[in-house]
Amino acid sequence: MIDAGDVEDAAKRISGVALRTPLIENAELNAQVGGRILLKPECLQRTGSFKIRGAYNLLSQLDPRQMRRGVVAWSSGNHAQGVACAAGLLGIAAAIVMPEDAPAAKLENTRRLGGEVITYDRYTGDRESIAREIATQRGAELVPSYDHEHIIAGQGTVGLEIAEQSDELGLTPDQVLICCGGGGLTAGSAVALKNRIPGVHIHTVEPETFDDTARSLALGERVRVAESAQSICDALQTPMPGRLTFPILQELTGPGLIVSDDEVRDAMRFAFRHLKLVVEPGAAVALAAVLSGKIDVADKITAVVISGGNIDFELFAEVQAEPR
Repeated sequence: MIDAGDVEDAAKRISGVALRTPLIENAELNAQVGGRILLKPECLQRTGSFKIRGAYNLLSQLDPRQMRRGVVAWSSGNHAQGVACAAGLLGIAAAIVMPEDAPAAKLENTRRLGGEVITYDRYTGDRESIAREIATQRGAELVPSYDHEHIIAGQGTVGLEIAEQSDELGLTPDQVLICCGGGGLTAGSAVALKNRIPGVHIHTVEPETFDDTARSLALGERVRVAESAQSICDALQTPMPGRLTFPILQELTGPGLIVSDDEVRDAMRFAFRHLKLVVEPGAAVALAAVLSGKIDVADKITAVVISGGNIDFELFAEVQAEPR
């Protein structure tokens, strides 16, 4: 398990590369839910999501030989962009295995950032196996999207910043809600948050069809979602919690929360209309949990991570055009 020192070291490595995104409040949101909500908008982050944090923390620690051989990653889009961006900054060749039906914006941005995109069918192919085969053929280094100590520590800088920024505001969060796919962001953030704010409660949030973490936490062992599972939340379609992330989540987080795709759409509309933020579906689940009353926030201070804003215009426009 990583410790708080690993997250603090990661913060030093990514300083000047990743943005220190703000911690903000919104009067309309506070009034609607009856509590103080502190929003961490990683949709404003470089490449449009938190993923640059873990990617740069890992890639910057490769030795010269590993850097020359390049890296291979697999991703639905945000990790792909983070790896492509970090690799470009460090002069490393990067190949990323991505679903052929990933949002066009994520595919295009990954290529624009210099990544070599290799597509596959997410419903019939195994992206990790494909990536491992390519890495073996090329002698390249694998860059997992969540199940790696350096990735977890890098993503944990989100939680570290929440702790630091809330302290600067003279506030102590009672609870923190974090969108969860494989668990890297929540696990790393939980390590940092529990070190700085020992009494804070931390909850993962997932779409109801990809509730593997919530069910795994309840059962005490890792379980997998059905192969037929689908959701609007493309960034959170991880079938099972990570081998490294799950023990951290078991130790440091409370029960997992789940939201429906319709509740996610409601949160995306709220974010645009009241917060003036463009939020992708997977990044809206924690906000959706607050707005839909999945957790008690009345008279409490609740920090909510908005993890990214990479969404195709057509889907965003469709969601915004729907009635409230």
